[in-house]
Amino acid sequence: MSPSILPHGGRLVDRLAVEAEADELSQRARELPRFHLTDRQRSDVELIATGALSPLEGFMGQADYLRVIREMRLASGLPWTLPITLAIGEEDIRRIREGGRLALADADGPLAVLLVQEIYEADRAIEAQEVYGTRETAHPGVRALTAQGRFLIGGPVTLFRRPVRQFGRYRLDPAESRRAFADRGWRTVVGFQTRNPVHRAHEYIQKCALEIVDGLFLHPLVGETKEDDIPAAVRLRCYEVLLQNYYPRDRAILGVFPAAMRYAGPREAVFHAIARKNYGCSHFIVGRDHAGVGRFYGPFDAHAIFQAFAPGELGITPLFFDAAFYCKACGGTATPKTCPHNGEARVELSGTQVRERLRSGEGLPPEFSRPEVAAVLQEWASRSQNPDRTRLTSAQCA
Repeated sequence: MSPSILPHGGRLVDRLAVEAEADELSQRARELPRFHLTDRQRSDVELIATGALSPLEGFMGQADYLRVIREMRLASGLPWTLPITLAIGEEDIRRIREGGRLALADADGPLAVLLVQEIYEADRAIEAQEVYGTRETAHPGVRALTAQGRFLIGGPVTLFRRPVRQFGRYRLDPAESRRAFADRGWRTVVGFQTRNPVHRAHEYIQKCALEIVDGLFLHPLVGETKEDDIPAAVRLRCYEVLLQNYYPRDRAILGVFPAAMRYAGPREAVFHAIARKNYGCSHFIVGRDHAGVGRFYGPFDAHAIFQAFAPGELGITPLFFDAAFYCKACGGTATPKTCPHNGEARVELSGTQVRERLRSGEGLPPEFSRPEVAAVLQEWASRSQNPDRTRLTSAQCA
């Protein structure tokens, strides 16, 4: 573990059962009431168990839940911005009692055991307004919140069977990423969160940050996202070809973040920063409209929220960047902070425009995307429109 970057709360949580304990829990889980996890809940269990969500050792109890949604702090006072809870419906709640144990399962069977310390009711209206800034179900986070059960279960979890580890060699647990940074002698590391392919603008921001730190941790989110987002396997192949051709081999590490997107904008920006601190990062890039969706957040709300915490309180340094673009007049990539031109001089495409170009076969301009990245995306788009052709799989991109 890197001695310079302490995990959030001071200790890296480890709730992974091994060997004899794992066998014992697997046997015990067969006799316990069983709850089937959603994809997001399964992601949360894995992140808790590996320490990515330190200091959480399980799903939040009521005191943590209420203080997080109202004040962005755990009951202890430690900064925390998103509720990490296990929602359950009325039918399931009848099978569970406080003090008992619950087997948590996915499609392959039980994978974890939860000690039920609390059962309480969620305040979904307040949670929606405070966490997402709206109660409109057009917001994907609010929609998911509204659809889930109204009861919450709090208590520690122990993971005895890891979910299928897609993208195996990139799926670094926090203890593993910390060792990788230490092996390279990195004392300062900048983390970069993305759920999209990395285009020239993102590359520019990452390389600006690399000028002031020892290494880059390119850490794309590969959990549940919106249906129209580009699949994680395709995105990962884009990252591979970009790193192979345009980054120093000894200055960047690619890993995957097995979290689900909540689209909570500013609050999720802080959450992403804290999680990357647990992975060993000293710095974290916060872009324009970080973790935003639609028009629910202002372009710089995710920057402003960090001012709610005292300097140094989060234990990770945010690096704020405006939207970058290629400027034909300047002859390079820039942001509004460094470029005086606008209008036709700028080459910048929205996500919708990118998808439309890929569907039409028009391609992406080289000022916007590296040709190797554009080729991966065009191949995927072609396969997606021709179901008789073999699709790009995660195995091809791992």
